[in-house]
Amino acid sequence: MTTISLYNTLHRRKEEFKPITADNVRMYVCGPTVYDRAHLGNAKTPVVFDVLYRLLQYVYGKGNVTYVSNITDVDDKILNKHKATGKSIREITAETYQWYVDDMAKLNILPPNHRPRATEYIAEMIELVKLLLQNGHAYEAEGHVLFDVDSMPSYGYLSGRSMKEMLAGARIEVADYKKNPADFILWKPSSADQPGWDSPWGYGRPGWHLECSAMSSKLLGNSFDIHGGGSDLIFPHHENECAQSMCAHPQDTFANYWVHGGMLMVDGVKMSKSLGNFYTIDQVLDKAPAEALRLLFLTTHYHQPFNFTFDGLAQAKATLDKFYNALLRVDNIPIVNVEPDKRVVAALADDLNTPLALTYLHELANNLNKAETEVTQQEAKSIFLASAALLGLLWQNPQIWFKGDDDSADIEAKIAERTAAKKNKDYALADKIRNELKEQGIILEDGPQGTSWKRI
Repeated sequence: MTTISLYNTLHRRKEEFKPITADNVRMYVCGPTVYDRAHLGNAKTPVVFDVLYRLLQYVYGKGNVTYVSNITDVDDKILNKHKATGKSIREITAETYQWYVDDMAKLNILPPNHRPRATEYIAEMIELVKLLLQNGHAYEAEGHVLFDVDSMPSYGYLSGRSMKEMLAGARIEVADYKKNPADFILWKPSSADQPGWDSPWGYGRPGWHLECSAMSSKLLGNSFDIHGGGSDLIFPHHENECAQSMCAHPQDTFANYWVHGGMLMVDGVKMSKSLGNFYTIDQVLDKAPAEALRLLFLTTHYHQPFNFTFDGLAQAKATLDKFYNALLRVDNIPIVNVEPDKRVVAALADDLNTPLALTYLHELANNLNKAETEVTQQEAKSIFLASAALLGLLWQNPQIWFKGDDDSADIEAKIAERTAAKKNKDYALADKIRNELKEQGIILEDGPQGTSWKRI
């Protein structure tokens, strides 16, 4: 069996991955808060963990991996959106959830086994707060229930920060009712016009950190294998998840491997609306195919900072053109069931080294271009596609990649008009049509069987 190694934030080193049970590898990844269009950062993390999910399925079997990625549908950001737009909270979360799911599908991200919504697990959250109170790790104050960080001597063990560093480096909500400024909210009161649920502490709603602890425990158990997310979540979100879960269930380990993706930047600086470099997924997909964005994410190792540029996106599109050109040449050759290239598997098993895996994918494309017999073409094509599938790439028909499926009839009509012009020896008109199509990114190729076309 292939050995997988992952960089474990908990120990700050790359470690061999050893699941608790090989017949049920369990992974939890923090999903989005659904209040607006998903941005580039909301896309990068799911792409990274989709590759890990595919790798785990390949190594352990598709039926032996349980992947959970949550949806936060109760949060102050959603309340603020409600106040700003006048839309109901239900309408906001339903619409933005569907946008997110559609964006993930465009990026060829496999749906997780479970995509729980926070509002579906309120009962589990209340039980978790009760446990923390019983175990002496939480206290009530002015209608709130807070986690008592001083009750946990190892608090800070995930982020590796001292209490002084944690207080200095985070946005700490100042409140007189806190014993320690770092204490965080488990449950807070809701007013009549805010979403809330009845609880032993009154009508209220959960704190953000509590949600993931309750959902992961319910769906994966109190101890599971991998917890993932962006590096911006290490503190305070993941640190506080650890505190809650481990203090509520002291006999369990919570997550054994913590995997975090690097920060996303745009043109070398942090993405920010104030800097004018903030892009939603749908804005980017207006300029390039979704597969190009997926490929671009994979050109940088997930653990490193990722820098998005539109030049990089164009380069990713050009790479895919090369790959699909190789496939177009053998479009009529059927594929057979083969194993992916061992080097691609090894690269991904080594802490998801996608840049190295892509290097081998280029070699496989070259091998396909060099294949001359039908037998060698079939083998090369099959291995190429099987390897690309581990990266979630090359899932489209090459004809559709180059032609698209929207205005093909108009283009074919122009080609027919050009063919007629050539037949009538009106070469000026024929050249004019060719040039007009070229300006639209349509390249014509004349051959013995007629004129074919593709997009550039």
